[in-house]
Amino acid sequence: MTFVVGLTGGIASGKSAVGSQFKALGVPVLDADQVSRDVVKPGSEGLTAVVAHFGPDILDSDGNLDRRRMRERVFSHQEARRELEAILHPLIRRGILEWRDQCSAPYCVLMVPMLVKMGWHDLVDRLLVVDCPVELQLERLLARDDIDPALAQSMIAAQDTREQRQQAADDLILNNGSLEELSIMTQRCHKSYLDYAQGRSSEIEALHLPDNAARVQ
Repeated sequence: MTFVVGLTGGIASGKSAVGSQFKALGVPVLDADQVSRDVVKPGSEGLTAVVAHFGPDILDSDGNLDRRRMRERVFSHQEARRELEAILHPLIRRGILEWRDQCSAPYCVLMVPMLVKMGWHDLVDRLLVVDCPVELQLERLLARDDIDPALAQSMIAAQDTREQRQQAADDLILNNGSLEELSIMTQRCHKSYLDYAQGRSSEIEALHLPDNAARVQ
């Protein structure tokens, strides 16, 4: 079976940039966010269930899920978020498993934002966490999504904590520098994973990048 690396990190931590760099290196990468969009396409089982539960006002004029409106609703009401997750998470997990089980590359990457919080460790053989200080995470999120600061803070709070992700990590990338630095760290991870997957090394030494990156104090 293909060796599977789980890639996770807080929102706006830089995990998507790392995922793109793995793709550029020829590694198959599945983004769970894309799966989450696929399972609520018009006519899908997921969208039908979401509309039945939350009502047709969560659709836009074209019959698609209005993701911004849905996000504002669930991140301001914890119970609504749990209800949405109960509908979609089984469908997302099924899609991830189907993709993973068809992969034939030496190793592949599953990019799952809340892998730790959802307890989906069984989907992967190794966990790579992309990390950054919460203040930088908030700054990036506000710049990226142009949303209200209160909503941004609620989105961060809804995820697993920085400490929880770090404690679960086999490997850790501290992304508080340049894109070039991030690329170098990703390449080091790639070499380590590929050497292991192709039998050139018998184990993977834990990577905390940059070297000796301090965990949260």
